Amino acid sequence: MPLKQPKVAVLLAAYNGMQWIEEQLASILCQSGVDVSIHISIDTSNDGTEAWCESFAALHSNVTVLPAVGRFGGASRNFFRLMRDVNFEVYDFIAFADQDDVWHSDKLKRATEMLRGQDVDAYSSNVTAFWSNGRTHLLDKAQAQVEWDYLFEAAGPGCTYVFSHHLAEVLKTSIVENWQAVQDVSLHDWYCYAFSRSHGYKWLIDPYSSMQYRQHERNQVGANTGINPLIARYKTIHDGWWFSQVKLIASLVGVSEVLFVSQWFKLGRKELLALSLNACKCRRRFRDKMFFFFICLATAVIGRKTK
Repeated sequence: MPLKQPKVAVLLAAYNGMQWIEEQLASILCQSGVDVSIHISIDTSNDGTEAWCESFAALHSNVTVLPAVGRFGGASRNFFRLMRDVNFEVYDFIAFADQDDVWHSDKLKRATEMLRGQDVDAYSSNVTAFWSNGRTHLLDKAQAQVEWDYLFEAAGPGCTYVFSHHLAEVLKTSIVENWQAVQDVSLHDWYCYAFSRSHGYKWLIDPYSSMQYRQHERNQVGANTGINPLIARYKTIHDGWWFSQVKLIASLVGVSEVLFVSQWFKLGRKELLALSLNACKCRRRFRDKMFFFFICLATAVIGRKTK
């Protein structure tokens, strides 16, 4: 008797998505080897996204639009709302989706097979960034995980994340219990990776590119390619945003008192110098380890904001 297809809840956060959301939804509904249901939460939009999604859901029994709850002001709060409000009871796996990408038809099949076959709790993958001019670029996030990378980076684009039912329920509980605090988390994918790793859950980062990751001027994060994203990343550190998020996430996942973290948690000059020497424990990719080392060193010397 053939195995029953796994049931997957896809959580899609939308905002002014009319330009690309139909293509994204089509690619999700065309997933092979899985039973997919899509749950859409829409940040108050002015381009007709709400009305279009309601009409689309009326024609597709496996698509649900959550009731409007007002303005979120960012994808992170929208995804936290989805995690809180969608009932996971009947699903085997939970996946995140953005509104503007194109999934390969085997994305969820491959993810669920690897989750089951390799006895892991969460899955993410590489993606292929693409631009309107035809340019493409593989975003490689599949370097070996290191001891503390989860406090300083996500596992890759959150739109590739797939969770086991058990981990999704535990994540939901953590989000509900810390509801006010997580509203200040700017990147939901970073938080979910940090919570999972810090609580002993196994995470697989697949080198396979599972989707086309659309790049445009309204990307909240987007691909880190070229000099401009590097400058933008430095600015977030210079302005104190990045270090403040590190501290917030460390506190939320309960590791701020762990010896390694407590040694640098104040982020004074001495602590930053010590942290710079632990770059190999804090980032996965060699280039990022070097960037991390020099940023911590420069911040310690120059005395920029860390909170």
